[in-house]
Amino acid sequence: MNIEHNIERERMTFWERIYLPEIARGLGLTFRRMLRPKMTRQYPEERWEPLGSYRGRPVLVEEDSVERCVACGLCARVCPALAIEVQASETELDKERFPIKFEINMLRCIYCGFCEEVCPEEAIVMSKDYELVFTSPEAGIMDKAKLLVPIAQLQDRLEFVRRYR
Repeated sequence: MNIEHNIERERMTFWERIYLPEIARGLGLTFRRMLRPKMTRQYPEERWEPLGSYRGRPVLVEEDSVERCVACGLCARVCPALAIEVQASETELDKERFPIKFEINMLRCIYCGFCEEVCPEEAIVMSKDYELVFTSPEAGIMDKAKLLVPIAQLQDRLEFVRRYR
């Protein structure tokens, strides 16, 4: 252990060993930031509009009054927080299956976007919703009815996802 420490110390120059230049660089950065004009948003009246790259709460895409989801369950398998639960059922439409139960526990969700990345149908995407308030733990569990969002509201996120896939 001492040998590794000595080798690392030998690679460092004299100025790197005394840390003064790094401290001066950090203080310079701090003072430059202090002199910039302040930007304060008056929140309830002046709202922030996120870009297409923003990852808000996950939602299900609804196209022509039908959800895109085919209940493959990949989103539930890839979720590191185990926040998604999907149960499939058969349908007579063009697609073979649909989710009879699709729930996301928003109290467990870590907004990582893995569910969006793995979805083969672009059926689950991260929306621009950032105001999530729950009055009870049960209110944090969102079912399919609360998760369905028309495709027109999600166009910029879908374009962002297609561009970077």
